Amino acid sequence: MTGFLEHGNNVALQSFGVVLDASPDALLALTADGTVLAANAAAARLFGLQRDAFTGLDHRLLIAEGFREEVGQLLQEVLRQPEASPPPREVQGLRRDGTEFPLEVAAALLPRTGVAWAPDSHTAQADPPGARLVLSARGTAHRKAADANLREAMSLLTATLESTADGILVIGTDGRVAGFNEQFLSMWRLPPDVMEADSEEPALRLVMEQVADPESFTARLGEVQGDPAAESHDVVELNDGRTFERYSRPQRVGTRIVGRVWSFRDVTPRRRAQEQAHRAMMDLAVQAEKLRAMAFQDPLTGLANRAVFNDALSEALQEPRLKTVDVLLLDLDDFKEVNDILGHQAGDDMLIEVARRLRGCVPTADVVARLGGDEFVVLLTACPDADAIAACIVRCLHVPVTINGTVQRPSLSLGVASLGQDSMGPSELLRHADIAMYAAKAAGKNRFLRFHPDMMQALVQRTHMESGLQLAVSRNEIAVDFQPIVSHRMGQVVQFEALARWDRGGERVPPSIFIPLAERTGLIGEIGTEVMAVGMVQLAGWLNEDPSRSLAVNVSGVQLQEPEFAGTVLRLAEASGVAPYQLVLEVTESVFFDDDCSLIQQLSTLRDAGARVALDDFGTGYSSLGRLQDLPVDTVKIDRTFVSMVRTGNERLPILSSMINMAHSLGLTVTAEGIETAAQADYLAALECDSLQGYLFSLPEPGERLGHALHHAEEALNALKGR
Repeated sequence: MTGFLEHGNNVALQSFGVVLDASPDALLALTADGTVLAANAAAARLFGLQRDAFTGLDHRLLIAEGFREEVGQLLQEVLRQPEASPPPREVQGLRRDGTEFPLEVAAALLPRTGVAWAPDSHTAQADPPGARLVLSARGTAHRKAADANLREAMSLLTATLESTADGILVIGTDGRVAGFNEQFLSMWRLPPDVMEADSEEPALRLVMEQVADPESFTARLGEVQGDPAAESHDVVELNDGRTFERYSRPQRVGTRIVGRVWSFRDVTPRRRAQEQAHRAMMDLAVQAEKLRAMAFQDPLTGLANRAVFNDALSEALQEPRLKTVDVLLLDLDDFKEVNDILGHQAGDDMLIEVARRLRGCVPTADVVARLGGDEFVVLLTACPDADAIAACIVRCLHVPVTINGTVQRPSLSLGVASLGQDSMGPSELLRHADIAMYAAKAAGKNRFLRFHPDMMQALVQRTHMESGLQLAVSRNEIAVDFQPIVSHRMGQVVQFEALARWDRGGERVPPSIFIPLAERTGLIGEIGTEVMAVGMVQLAGWLNEDPSRSLAVNVSGVQLQEPEFAGTVLRLAEASGVAPYQLVLEVTESVFFDDDCSLIQQLSTLRDAGARVALDDFGTGYSSLGRLQDLPVDTVKIDRTFVSMVRTGNERLPILSSMINMAHSLGLTVTAEGIETAAQADYLAALECDSLQGYLFSLPEPGERLGHALHHAEEALNALKGR
């Protein structure tokens, strides 16, 4: 029987030892006086001692000096009151190498079994007399780090809540206020002490007094209270005219809902801007039919536009080859002189008359279109004699016409291209007509010529122009003219626009020819930089006299795609002594059609430095009107097409007033281009247009004639005041 018991004790001890060694906590068996009887494997790892080194060791040598008394009190408390289960203590342990580390220790009375536990022993030993204690120890370094991370996270959360522009309120499921930020108090104009109440009722009462529709407000509260997991978003109107967006979502801890977070955002400025924009768009709605027509018509002449012609030509070439397809491309000769001498209004009148005559010459044409500028095209299908039609056009158009009291005889060069035996695409057929048209110009103008392969020489000549443009800057052929922009309120010139000119071999090449060529060949960057540099240097003195003056420079979308464009502009300004805030960069609406982040970044960099951005030819690209408020612009320039609608000054043109009002509602200034008559100037001034530009005030002048341009503009302004 004794052998059986001894064997049983050995088995129990062996199992007991295995259990203790499996514990992740360090366990020390102590006598009543604190002497270590044994330790488990976790204790050896924690304190850095061999297991046999613990036997007979004073437990205090494992505790940092400043905490030994506290551990002793813990052991005495267990001896006095074994059933009390005193709470653990946070102390500092001491490793074998003398380093201290954070510990959590607990103690309990070890029940007497008649045998004593000896690690690694498989034989029973008599349990010595006296009480036995077990001391458990657990390292808490990881807990300290977690607490520090928690404090850091809470600090970050608090800073985030206080830095946001939204008002935040957190309500617990018990109805108590669990948290809020200062912005919430400020938005709802609540005293801080009202948030210290036992429920949300006092704060809710003050909020309800400010809400324009209390019933709707409380109804939404009831909806989310009935469904704790619901999320909501609505708009709250206040009695004082402010508008808040209200967001609500449940607050969760894990999968448990512990409250609800309310977020309020003041959207009053955005709503007012949207209302103003909406009113402006409603005014524009009366022009909707006209705008739709402009998608297919040339706004000046009423003819079809390029897109309509391209579609019709593509369709004609796809049909069975049972009919002829002829393209007649014509360009007015020396049309630039009409604009330069008589002004753009006279040029527009000339184009309108040409379009009228052209319709009369080809009543059976499939399409009569204006491609742009002074270039027109006619599409004929199943025409028995296209040459006869071409001759008729040249003859009918070369008839005198009186414009602004001056007799003009339009002259044109026309190229004819027809679909031959070999199939070709629309662009190739139009290109043949273009080559024939340039051949007609070279042959003496005011005539038509049919395309012949030998005319490809004309293409060589155009290539020659491109090569000449390559050297234009290095040969100092690029010049700059300046046209004043006036403020009718201030009665003075406030800005000059720098305009690029190319003087090639004593002949001035029109910008309408060399600017597209420069963009197509990638030379626009070099030319644009030259124009900007010359403009700043020549105008620096005038700009320095008055900080409110500015210089406007046209910028191509191709230039904005250059990574260093913004830096180049700022370096040129610094070198010439011109302040960045005196620069206005004019871009067209088309540059914003592509989602090019780098382009927007270039403009933003310049605006951050003080420069302004003007949207040129405003109103011709209607696809961008809806997102005008999102574009990085400061000024809009109303295109001369709309200004030309003003003839007597007695017209009622809501489209002009709507455009100006909409721009002003978005905080933008407005400049009107193409002012040719006093009636136009008075009309735009009455609509509160900020500044005016056009031949009425001055033609573009070179730098040495700035004084003449200023004098002419001042005389025009004085004449307007006397009206």
